[in-house]
Amino acid sequence: MNKQFYVSLKAVLFLTLLVISSQINAQGNANKAVTESLRTTNGGIKSGTNNSKIDSTDSLRKDWKLVWNDEFNYVGLPDSTKWVFEEGGDGWGNNEKQFYVANSLKNSFVKDGKLHIVALKKKKGKLKYTSAKLTTYKKKSIQYGRIDVMAKLPKGKGNWPAIWMLPESIQNNTEPWPLCGEIDIMEHVGKNPNMIHTSLHSELYNHVKNTQVTYFEKVDDVFNKFHQYSIEWTKDYIRFYIDNKLFLESLKGQDGRVSTNEGWPFDKPYYIILNLAIGGNWGGEIDNNIFPNEMLIDYVRVYEK
Repeated sequence: MNKQFYVSLKAVLFLTLLVISSQINAQGNANKAVTESLRTTNGGIKSGTNNSKIDSTDSLRKDWKLVWNDEFNYVGLPDSTKWVFEEGGDGWGNNEKQFYVANSLKNSFVKDGKLHIVALKKKKGKLKYTSAKLTTYKKKSIQYGRIDVMAKLPKGKGNWPAIWMLPESIQNNTEPWPLCGEIDIMEHVGKNPNMIHTSLHSELYNHVKNTQVTYFEKVDDVFNKFHQYSIEWTKDYIRFYIDNKLFLESLKGQDGRVSTNEGWPFDKPYYIILNLAIGGNWGGEIDNNIFPNEMLIDYVRVYEK
């Protein structure tokens, strides 16, 4: 009697476990189907929004031709045939606290295959800090193309490294900011670790009005790892990538935005800027224990079709 009872109980338990297992597998397949559906929505790209959670690895580099680069395979000051320094300490429109020094091996130098941009707690004029700002103005002009910059960012409260672009029109005084336009490939402020910002600024859409086209998201360990920050820029769109994954796409005239120069000032020659700012309106309070503070650049590459 007892033996038959236990046999029957084992059979019931077996059938119960079988039913539960089938339900779990069915739910798992359903979840997988939903995930795959999300990944393929609109071909993996939602116009004008961030897609960093979608595996949109760039497959178009084969269509681009390398036309300019610096691999930093030398020693000393940055190559003067490719880079120029901007010098000064007037706050740069953002109440920044550093003085940008030209041709200083303490603030910018190439060693071990990397460009080092170094901010120091060192008095210069009325300012307490020095750093460096390099540009390709009059060395490499870019209107449409792909730009890749491999960089490791400095850690510490109060720093503000940036990889960005301005048009030549601001240098020859034919267009003031923000009418001229601005492309921010990468910005980071130390008070908000690992949060990477990309932005587009124009006369109508800029950070002063809080209308800029922008996206920001945390990226894994930007202080100890090199990451590649990129844009693909055509007459119709600008796409931002981090490590070859789509981060943000902005289309000309998207969402009813003005597509003339006031709203899309990106049909003109620009130049690349690399700098490490300290403090200012966005950098904020400075921790004096972070110095020397250093951004490393492994390479800068420009492609065109």
